[in-house]
This record gives sequence, C-alpha cells and structure tokens, in this order.
Amino acid sequence: MSISTPGGSPERRPNVVSTGKKPAAGRPAAGAKAGSGDAKPGSTGAKTGSGKPTGTRPGAGGKGRKPIAPVKVSQGRSWGPIALFVAVGVLAVAIIGYGAWATFQGAKPWEDRADAIDGIVNYREKDPESLKYEAHQAGKVSYKYTPPFGGGHNNTWQRCLGDVYEAPIANEHAVHSLEHGAVWLTYRPDLPKEDVEKLAAVIRGNDFMLMSPFEGLDKPISLQAWGYQLKVDSADDPRIKEFATTLAQNASVEPGVPCSSGNYTTGTGTEPRELAPPTGG
Repeated sequence: MSISTPGGSPERRPNVVSTGKKPAAGRPAAGAKAGSGDAKPGSTGAKTGSGKPTGTRPGAGGKGRKPIAPVKVSQGRSWGPIALFVAVGVLAVAIIGYGAWATFQGAKPWEDRADAIDGIVNYREKDPESLKYEAHQAGKVSYKYTPPFGGGHNNTWQRCLGDVYEAPIANEHAVHSLEHGAVWLTYRPDLPKEDVEKLAAVIRGNDFMLMSPFEGLDKPISLQAWGYQLKVDSADDPRIKEFATTLAQNASVEPGVPCSSGNYTTGTGTEPRELAPPTGG
C-alpha cells in the first residue's frame, strides 16, 4: 500500500500480515518499540519467563522481613553456688583454725593447761605445806582437806588402771595413787545411776585413773590429782574430762612408777589395809 505526501512521492508502508500466533514469551512482538516491555532498572515488579515476580516488596504480606532476635531477660545473679562456696570456705578456715589452736594448746606445758581449767585449785601454790610428808604411815592419817589430794599416805596404793570402785576406799591408799600420778574422781553416793555411769565412762579403762563414792562431799563431784582439786555440780561438765586427761600421770611426783605393780590393793572400805610393812620415802 502507498501513501501520497504533499509535494513528494508516495511513501510505502510495510504490510503487516497476521499469522494468528502470539509472540513468544520474553520476545517483543513485531513492531513493538525496543525496550517498551523491559522492566525499569531497580523495579521489583519484573517478571521471569514463568510470569511470576522475582521478588516481593518489603512489608508485603509480612514476607521478606528479617527475623527478630529474641530479647534475653537477665535473671539476676545465682546466689546458691556463691553461698555454698562461702560456707565451705568458712568451714575450712574454722577447721584449720581449730587445728592450729589445738596444736598450740597441746604444745603448752601441762601445768599451764591445768591452770587454765576454770575452777581448779592449785594447792601446790596455794598451800604447799599440806602436801609434805616424811615417810609412809601405817593406820589412819589426818588430812587438812577432804577429799585429800596429797600429804602423808599408806605404803600400799590403790590400783589405778581405770578402776571404777562401787564402794568408798581408804584415803591413805588413794593419796598414794595420786603420788604416782593418778587422778581420783569422787562423787556423792546418792548421785543418780545414769550420772555415775557418765563419770565411769571418763575413767574406765584409762591408766592412772580411778573413781569411787565419797561421803560428805560439799559438791556432787570432786576430782583430785597430787596438789590439784576441782569440784563440779554436774556429771555433764566438760571440765571433768579436761581435768582427768590433762593431769593423769603428768601430776606425778614419782614419775615412772605405775599403778599396775608393787604394793597395791583393790579392796574397798575406809580403813587402810596393811599389806606391806611401812617404809620410808
């Protein structure tokens, strides 16, 4: 077909023949302007060959958002392990401290440990004359203090191998045992049986110790070593064991003389027994 233009020769336009087919996907139709179907640079709406969008707009339908990191809530400091650690530390320090104290106490001379017992009376300093004697004596001996803790005594001593006597014994034999280093525990005869057993638990089976009931005590319990005395009101008093363990054998004025051999007696009764002739010394 030709088109006439004024003042010029007719212009021929190309014939467009329809084939009845759609343009191939992704290819511009014949006669379409170049780039008329192209997506603009940066556009998110460009379609792929499948016809679906290659991306989504931010915020569209909630898709495409960055995941939100969970917020950590502080629960505070855990005090349980800290408290346990502190408790263990305090206990360890206490154990070490007690061990050091006990070691220090044990290193002290026995006289210092004895003087540290509350209520103990040191007659070696208070009344040394009451402890003097010239020779062993037969028969009864008169004592300034009761129960006696030193002075004149019989040639025979009371056995003191942790012996628990259920009846009174003679002072003259008991004092001789004290000279060898024994601790003599005396108690009122009317003391409850359970209390007597508590006292026996301290004495029984321990060398250089003995116990017996004693009439006329001004306190329920009285302990004697040579030159020392302690009187208490209760069988539960911890000073009883402290006195016994501190002074047994240490308070001896005849070191090395045992309670297990020689002129000893196991008899009871307040009258002294003459099992050997009196000797000097």
